[in-house]
This record gives sequence, structure tokens and C-alpha cells, in this order.
Amino acid sequence: MASDLEALVVAAADPAGLASFWSGVLRRPLGVGTAVLPVTETEFPIRFVPTTAPKDVPNQMHFDLTSSSLEDQQETVDRALELGGSHLDIGQGPDAEHVVMADPEGNELCVIPPGNSFLAGTGTIGALSSDGSQAVGYFWSQALGWPLVWDQDEETAIQSPRGGSKISWGGPPVRQKTARNRLHLHLSPVGDDGVTAEVQRLVALGASRVDPALADPACLAEEWLPLLDPDGNELCVRA
Repeated sequence: MASDLEALVVAAADPAGLASFWSGVLRRPLGVGTAVLPVTETEFPIRFVPTTAPKDVPNQMHFDLTSSSLEDQQETVDRALELGGSHLDIGQGPDAEHVVMADPEGNELCVIPPGNSFLAGTGTIGALSSDGSQAVGYFWSQALGWPLVWDQDEETAIQSPRGGSKISWGGPPVRQKTARNRLHLHLSPVGDDGVTAEVQRLVALGASRVDPALADPACLAEEWLPLLDPDGNELCVRA
């Protein structure tokens, strides 16, 4: 048994505005409400939900966007700037070939130059690049049934057997988590055993249950079951 990745969920002060930004940057359509829809079978929806919490620390997860050429990379950067994004200095230095940016609410993203072999053939979102341990990479590989495509020096990455975006974790040192993550994954159980059996499986793999008082109210309102992965990052399972 495994779970499907149903969506990436992003907490936003202005969900509609942020959905519009990412729809424009990714050139993907907006769905009903505040969702950016996939255009291929290997892409996942991105849903934006309301939050009043300020963003005051770097995100645990960010987008690495691919480029087919230097011109394409610059077009993506220009498009993000026109839609309300900004350049971001995280100490990358003037010689960095990737462009570090932030969306209108300060969520980090990188626009990667062409020729990156690790992201070859992945799609516009090359990776959800994450801060996390080797153990959490192993957990997510088993949770989603996605094979490890990188496992070296405690860095890990997984990818769906169908292809598409990778999810990667940089290994130690893992930044201490001080607030609820603004980005987290929503899962749907696969098979006939039901959600209770899937939650039990995820807990056996290393997930933990969450006190509803500490869970994302937007997820609870839609009756998602909140859990934490082995690094303490939020995830939700469809009830």
C-alpha cells in the first residue's frame, strides 16, 4: 500500500493572489478556488490556503525551476519579477549561475540554468528542494512508493516512477523547525484498506500524529488528517 501525492499545499496571506502569481510563472491554469492545476500527468496541483502567520524564517521546501536555455532562464526571471516576485540574496554571490528569488509573500525559489543533469527531464518544477535528513528521504520514498534516485553523503532524492518533479533533501545540518511549515504535502491513500490503515502504515514508517490544536486550521476545515514526518514536517492524509 502507498499514498498518491494529491497536492502541494501553500499557506498564504493572499491565497488568490499567490495562486495567480504561480499560475503565471509556471504557465499553468488556475482551477476553481485557489489552485494551480497540472497540465501533464506527472505534475501535481498546487493549492493555496489562508494563513495569518507571518513568514519570518526560510521555508523548509522551495521550488527549483528548470530552464531550456539561458534565454528561457531569463524569461522566467523576468516573468516572476513582472508578476510581483523579487530577487533574493541568501549569500549566493555574484558568480552564481542559478537565480535566487522570492514570490510576493517571500517564499524562496530558484531558477536553474540549462544543462543541470540532476534535473534533466523533470519538467518546469525540477525539484521540491528541501531541508531534511536522510531518514526523512527514506520515509517519503516508502510513503509515496517513489524510488530513491539519489542517496549519497546523507543527501537523498526521490522521483515518481512516471517521472516529473523530484523531491530532494539536503542532509545535515538540518535547520531547527520553529514554526508550522508554509508548504506541506497532501496525500491520498491508494488501495482498498482505507485511511485508517494508511495512517497506521505511515506511523509505522516513522510519522507521528498531531494534536488537532496544533494542526493547520485550513486543513482541519476540509477534514484532512494531520501528521508529522520523522523530521517534524507537516503532511495531511485525505480522510
